[in-house]
Amino acid sequence: MSSARILLVEDDPAIARSIIYTLERDGLEVTHCLLLSDARRQLALRPPDVLVLDVGLPDGNGLDLCRELRVHSSLPVLMLSAHGEEIDRVLGLELGADDYVSKPFSPRELLARVRGMLRRARMQPATPAPTVGANPFDIDLAGQRISLQGRPLPLTRREFGLLADLLRHPGRIRSREDLLSAVWGADSDSTDRTVDTHIKTLRAKLEEAAPGREYIVTHRGMGYSI
Repeated sequence: MSSARILLVEDDPAIARSIIYTLERDGLEVTHCLLLSDARRQLALRPPDVLVLDVGLPDGNGLDLCRELRVHSSLPVLMLSAHGEEIDRVLGLELGADDYVSKPFSPRELLARVRGMLRRARMQPATPAPTVGANPFDIDLAGQRISLQGRPLPLTRREFGLLADLLRHPGRIRSREDLLSAVWGADSDSTDRTVDTHIKTLRAKLEEAAPGREYIVTHRGMGYSI
């Protein structure tokens, strides 16, 4: 993990210095960008292991870059925001961000989040993700509908949220905490058991739509992947 590369996109010099100091002291390599345009060049030149991305930047919104990345990449993304507003957090997670931290925050907390994302990313299978053409799922985010092999799935709102989140991270292990935060919200009183129960009913509906196929994989002690 000491050789991991972090791309930090943050326009506040004081916050950036604090993050860089904490991450580099822990042995991580940090590249810092002030602008989205610079971040896009760095991503094309040398993709990092984790992207730490501020929402509000001088030349645009970090959420736009997160949306662009999720079209073709499962790069772990940690969003930062000065607003602390629920709409920013929810929108960031819906666009595919892996985690979210509101300012002000402890640099040590951010380091712990980054290290957790690195661990989960390195647990993912080495096999490449399937191509878009081979994907049996069709997701309609606006309509809150998902079809499997052309057959609409009768999903509840929570089941839709779970399956949509797993599909946004193909091949990557999503911990129960990740799924709780993405689907129920960080302030929810729901527990890991809630995730397990909904995964069980979701599996049953997938099995009914496509008998003999196991689409959701359980990683004991770690979480689930698609």
